[in-house]
Amino acid sequence: MIVVDKTIISDDIFLEKFVCDLSQCLGTCCVDGDAGAPLEEEEVGVLEEIFHLIKPYMTPEGIEEVEKNGVFDYDGPLELVTPLINKRECAYISYNSEDGIALCAIEKAYFDKVINFRKPISCHLYPIRISKHRDYEALNYDRWHICKSARINGAKLGVPIYKFLKEPLIRKYGQDWYSELEKQIEHYDKK
Repeated sequence: MIVVDKTIISDDIFLEKFVCDLSQCLGTCCVDGDAGAPLEEEEVGVLEEIFHLIKPYMTPEGIEEVEKNGVFDYDGPLELVTPLINKRECAYISYNSEDGIALCAIEKAYFDKVINFRKPISCHLYPIRISKHRDYEALNYDRWHICKSARINGAKLGVPIYKFLKEPLIRKYGQDWYSELEKQIEHYDKK
């Protein structure tokens, strides 16, 4: 493991290879699961502010779920998560009509420059999951069978998880943190 500031990064994040391959998985990570994507408290306020702007990108079922129950839900008593449609797919899902790939309605609005919030950081960082503790955060690789094609693609391209997720890691922790991570990985590799 590597420690950068108040984060502990598991070895898998720099040893395992990973590059999403939507043509193979069809965005299943937004469809399957037993809970919505984790949300940070400030993201709930952002979703409340922009919901009217992302509605045109959402499915009718997703709109109905959010309008009925709100922009977030709870997984257990304390964890904020995105709401689900029928306890399965994310309410913020959007489908590409050409190939049926599940996409994020929030991200589609972002790429269309309708909003300046890309998507929840937990989604942007996937397959990294963050466990928050009192004095630190632990970053771990969430190995899920549905991402097999991403592991194959990452191995073929030789891209470790931390490089594939450079942009969201910088978004979450900053450029200085990421530069220190790279430095420590380089030192680790020399051992």
